[in-house]
Amino acid sequence: MASAVAPRQRSNSVRDALERIETDSAHHLAGPFVDASPIDTRPSTPTRSSLTRERSRRKGPLVVLPNPVVSTTTLWSDIVTLNWTKVPSSALKLLCIPIVLWLNWQLFTPGTANPFKYMLFIQYRVGDSEKGSTLYRKGYGVGVLFDIAFLAYYVVVFSFLRQFLTLHIFRPLALQFGIRKERTVDRFAEQGYAIFYFTISGTLGLLAMYSSDSWYYKGETFFNSYPYWRMTGFMKTYYLLQFSYWLHQFLVLVLRLEKPRKDFQELVAHHIVTLWLIGWSYLVNLTPIGNAVFITMDISDAVFASAKLLNYLQMEMVGNIVFGIFVLVWTYMRHYLNLCILYSVYYDFDLIPQWAQRWSPEEGIWMVSWVRWQIFVPLFLLQLLNIFWYVLILRIGYRALTKKELTDERSDDEDDGEVDDEKED
Repeated sequence: MASAVAPRQRSNSVRDALERIETDSAHHLAGPFVDASPIDTRPSTPTRSSLTRERSRRKGPLVVLPNPVVSTTTLWSDIVTLNWTKVPSSALKLLCIPIVLWLNWQLFTPGTANPFKYMLFIQYRVGDSEKGSTLYRKGYGVGVLFDIAFLAYYVVVFSFLRQFLTLHIFRPLALQFGIRKERTVDRFAEQGYAIFYFTISGTLGLLAMYSSDSWYYKGETFFNSYPYWRMTGFMKTYYLLQFSYWLHQFLVLVLRLEKPRKDFQELVAHHIVTLWLIGWSYLVNLTPIGNAVFITMDISDAVFASAKLLNYLQMEMVGNIVFGIFVLVWTYMRHYLNLCILYSVYYDFDLIPQWAQRWSPEEGIWMVSWVRWQIFVPLFLLQLLNIFWYVLILRIGYRALTKKELTDERSDDEDDGEVDDEKED
């Protein structure tokens, strides 16, 4: 008689995956909260000689960090190889060229159309509003190239800002705080830049909404005055700068300017959906709803970056408080408000005036019935991604509360780039 075979136990793949991720130091959400690199309480300067002198007085291995990236080639070579995305001096030279050319044109050929203005300033002024603000529209046809020129120029600007701040401001600051490991120094610098950018962009987004009819998240106003042909100069500048920032962030991922996390594919998906939403909302004249999404993302990202940075500094008490605030902010911004936006897209879409419910791109009107789903689907996909991350965030918080400390279970690449100080030269 055949012996009875014990039923095979099925593993919960979702649960197992979450458990692996939440203790994975290479994940962009969980990683910062399992990194327990020792911090030296005495400030030090980022030089090889000072680190060597301190070797005998400190506990644990020390890491000699490399100097910030410096170009060893010509500017043209940096342009061809895209090395300007890594070298702030090359990016600075690139962004200065149009400024110099614009000034030269203004000085020596005044009164004529300056072709370099399209890279530096927004275009297509259409008049003034009743409140006295100058209004603009987006470029149509060949004119869209001028908006693209603006986007391309400010991608270079953001490249310079990011590399300059991370290499020359936040990395030295991390060393002054006593962070030893190169990987942690890099992550500290990345989060410092994130706080810098998202704090500014979140504040500007709120100001843009405050000056519009959609304050505060009045969903019906996303559609009942469609099409939004005209934007204030502030709104158009802010919107295109956000577009440039996310284009640059996509370059950061593709060119591996940041060491890829284990959730690299998730981040790529997030950036693609974000660019899809920004581009589509700008194209079809739905900037109010695009700005509403910007705010929900930027403010929560600023608080999250603060929690990560405090964890790198091992400021446990303050870090836990900020992490708790972050969970509340994330819940409100990325779920409650985003669900309100989804509700508005589904139910308020029909508030679009009847005369505007047609497909007429040459008039800036795109709102046929299927466009509802073109708006709804990427927002829904973004919400699914946020829900996945939210589960991880709650599990991280639960582990911190129940275990009183975060487990340091490092991935194989956690120590990449470190110098083995036990080896003698």
